[in-house]
Amino acid sequence: MEQNKNDMAERIKSDMRLLGLLAQNFPNTETACTEIINLEAILNLPKGTEHFMADIHGEHEAFEHILRNASGNIKRKVRELYENELSEEQIRELCTLIYYPEEKLEMLEAQEEEVPAEFYGDTLLRLIRVCQSVCSKYTRSKVRKALPKQFAYIIEELMHENAEDGNKQAYFQCIIDSIVQTGQAGNFITAICQVIQRLAIDQMHILGDVWDRGPGAHIIMDALMNYHNFDFTWGNHDALWMGAAAGNECCICTVLRFCLRFGNMDTLEDGYGINLLPLATLALEAYKDDPCTIFLPSNRYGKLSERQRELIGKMHKAITIIQFKVEQQTINAHPEWVISREGTLEHVNPERGTFTVNGQEYPLRDTLFPTVDWSDPYRLTPEEEEMLRKLKHSFRVSDKLQKHIKCILSHGGMYNICNGNLLFHASVPLNEDGTLKEVELMGKKSSGRELMDRIGIMVRKAFNRDIPRKERVEARDYLMYLWCGPESPLFDKKRMITFERYFCSEKSLIHEEKGAYFRLRNDPKVCDYILDSFGVKGEHRHIINGHVPVHVAEGESPIKADGRLMVIDGGFSQHYHSTTGIAGYTLVYHSRGFELIQHEPFTSRKDAIQNGTDTHSSIQLVEMTGHRLRVRDTDLGGKIQARIADLRELVYAYRHGYLKERK
Repeated sequence: MEQNKNDMAERIKSDMRLLGLLAQNFPNTETACTEIINLEAILNLPKGTEHFMADIHGEHEAFEHILRNASGNIKRKVRELYENELSEEQIRELCTLIYYPEEKLEMLEAQEEEVPAEFYGDTLLRLIRVCQSVCSKYTRSKVRKALPKQFAYIIEELMHENAEDGNKQAYFQCIIDSIVQTGQAGNFITAICQVIQRLAIDQMHILGDVWDRGPGAHIIMDALMNYHNFDFTWGNHDALWMGAAAGNECCICTVLRFCLRFGNMDTLEDGYGINLLPLATLALEAYKDDPCTIFLPSNRYGKLSERQRELIGKMHKAITIIQFKVEQQTINAHPEWVISREGTLEHVNPERGTFTVNGQEYPLRDTLFPTVDWSDPYRLTPEEEEMLRKLKHSFRVSDKLQKHIKCILSHGGMYNICNGNLLFHASVPLNEDGTLKEVELMGKKSSGRELMDRIGIMVRKAFNRDIPRKERVEARDYLMYLWCGPESPLFDKKRMITFERYFCSEKSLIHEEKGAYFRLRNDPKVCDYILDSFGVKGEHRHIINGHVPVHVAEGESPIKADGRLMVIDGGFSQHYHSTTGIAGYTLVYHSRGFELIQHEPFTSRKDAIQNGTDTHSSIQLVEMTGHRLRVRDTDLGGKIQARIADLRELVYAYRHGYLKERK
């Protein structure tokens, strides 16, 4: 006992500066003890629910619906509360109201001359019960912060009173009646539904690839910027858009190529205000006699007329050829990257209409190259140079794009470690024997966690105007390497085969050889080795990835390495539905363990509101813990316990005269 007191005294002497800062917020023993009591209570609350999503690829309606229904968690809570009181139709209607309160109320009011007061009263009572259930994991203080200010006091009163309590039944019912009589029922219903949505998920983890393919990446980013608690692990497509925002010409061309390939003009024009007129003008002039057949865009969303498809096809081909040119210029400037470009313009024989790969000649699917000077195939024409200059300016001055990139820089990184889970988008470069592969970056070799940290610093340099311009340009160029470099953790393939995909019919060439990580990730020992190297601890620890769609239709499982690895790219993008056989995964980690949610295709927001359709989802119980997890068991719990230890030192310092108390 005496030894403990001596140890405490020694710690206090060494921590006087910290304790002095802590004393500014807790000026006496009473305030410090009150905070200790509060924090100890928080440690014993159930662990908050975490939500993991990857590879959303612009599918904003499906993304927003899953946010609103919390991957089906809200419907499960409603069913638990009301399965013996409400019909399946009533449960579906109540859930739709929770997901889309404003739109659903507007629809009901349009159908009825006057919505009965009983409807509002009954609905408020039901929503309050759901809200009470959702909020039971949190302190009153946290719930209070989630409430809309104009209704916070009344909602809090309703949530912490029991309508069945005889002593306060009249009080409770009077509040409900007054809300209805004053015409505020619709506003209250909307407010309570939004609170339910917000608190159904405590923390959101995005594992990369918000952009490309689908039409609403900008809408997804707007939603994330307003989300209460999320982190972001960068994917290869996110790196591509970061490069475009930084002014990297290769990334700009690739971003445009993807958007044009999938007929996705919404993100570029409506979302970010990118001026495509210079590209359209160049394409119509240079390719006016070219049908650009193999470059006609996908019309998966049914928005494009034939004339629009023809124009986009020409723009698509124009930017693709420009991409080949500027990429090779950048690769030539960085021989240290060792990027193989076997099937590009210099290997084309324009007279024979062929190109050569590994000494083998293949016929081209398209032989018209009006902007290529075969004596210097990677030189841009003056018109291409001017068009590219205008496009670069358009990306750099897009206020919304720059805000979105700033958001994923501030909330994101190459990896994340949270509650025993290691999150990264694609891979950790490995040698064939499963050991960490050393990768050279700016003249220094590193691997594993150190490599990821150094890449994160490099990415941020591209946007840091306080460093020399040469370093900023090198970092900007490196964003292209992250997209297609063989040792990039976001690519990790032997080489990119863009040229072959467009111009070759030979299927044997349309194959990208993946790095060792993808061949070895099903080995529990390899996964344990990676987790150890990143310092991830805990009895239930996992690697969680996206990037490579899981081929569910072919029997592939998203759970690998005896449960140590979970791959949650189930193909949100409509482009992948036929490949994966489903429409995406979400992973939910709550106080009782992990659930992997497998989603069927989402019809539309309009259908969900009008007909009450929901995403049809099935649950795979990945791992259930033997006991209910508490905040004490989480990373946050560790921080709280450290805070409690500091406060105990502060109390000791007050009581033994090391610090003077204040009122």
